[in-house]
Amino acid sequence: MCLAIPGKVIEIREENGLKMGTVDISGALTKACLEYVPEIAIGQYTIVHAGFALKIIDEEEAAESLKLWDELIRSGAFDVNGEPNDDR
Repeated sequence: MCLAIPGKVIEIREENGLKMGTVDISGALTKACLEYVPEIAIGQYTIVHAGFALKIIDEEEAAESLKLWDELIRSGAFDVNGEPNDDR
């Protein structure tokens, strides 16, 4: 299962002719393609899915989404591998 997660863009660069960036997702840094959000800037938040930034979101929306993710994880909705936990 793949899910889109919010993160903050901390670096933007070009790789092989593509706009790429480093995104901080709850302290974990990940590389993402920024081609779908060409106007994004360092410090802005985005939703990342399968290595692609899909849309720009504001800090409030990112915080709310991360809060909901945290609640899901703490509730046992996902096992340690991030897969849905059907044993609940």
